Amino acid sequence: MQLQHRKMTKSAFFRRGLFLFIGAVLMSVGLEIFLVPNRIIDGGITGISIILSYLTQGPIGVFLFLLNIPFLFIGYKLIGKTFALSTLFAILIMSTGTALLHPVKELTNDPLLAAVFGGIILGIGVGMVIRFGGSLDGTEIVAILVSKKIPFSVGEIVMFFNLFILGSAGFVYTWDRAMYSLIAYFIAYKMIDVTIEGFDESKSVWIISDNFRQIGEAIMDRLGRGVTYLEGEGGFSGDNKKVIFCVITRLEEAKLKSIVDGLDPKAFLAVGNIHDVKGGRFKKRDIH
Repeated sequence: MQLQHRKMTKSAFFRRGLFLFIGAVLMSVGLEIFLVPNRIIDGGITGISIILSYLTQGPIGVFLFLLNIPFLFIGYKLIGKTFALSTLFAILIMSTGTALLHPVKELTNDPLLAAVFGGIILGIGVGMVIRFGGSLDGTEIVAILVSKKIPFSVGEIVMFFNLFILGSAGFVYTWDRAMYSLIAYFIAYKMIDVTIEGFDESKSVWIISDNFRQIGEAIMDRLGRGVTYLEGEGGFSGDNKKVIFCVITRLEEAKLKSIVDGLDPKAFLAVGNIHDVKGGRFKKRDIH
């Protein structure tokens, strides 16, 4: 048993390393083959590195590495050793990748195509690294620290920081390049979410109904999903209520709503997004 556990841990270690490597390589491709040659920048430390590389004619990989070093130490203290090591590995691969790809000719000179495809590839790469426990940009770490001292959320600080950097592209390059940079950033932002959450996004469902038993059995029989019955109490009435909780995919949402509506049109139904699901009996059971 102990030998099997060690083997699984080793397998997970190499799996993480492989996907961190692929994510960092994709980031390098997005930068050197699409964005940088077309004078389009990204947000965060990456955007600052692109601007500094353009102004000094120095290799972008050097700036990517040096500017992220301070955030490795901060990330080590805030998140932990595994995160810091994963981030260091990914940044080294990304910096090396940009140096190796720099002599390669860009695939397109059309700035719109470069912004779209560069944003897609870059977003997938960054999302893959984040999903497997690393980071390619220290912006979020800075935002966590700053948010403790000013009345703004981490998301608001990151947005302000990135808008400032993307706006700088208008002064360094031209304003049309700044607008293309916004397009690339928006696409990359969306692709990061898709990569982290996956296309088959999970949803949590809460149902309150007097016909809870029939609804629960119908969900198990017709969707193949397990349900959990929770005890609830009405805030206004004080009546005891049964609450059905289950997790489904977004493709199953319409069918679940039709099941609930067919058994109790007046049932309370709440659906929310879930970023990750582990354990329990979430795996779908076969239905006939």
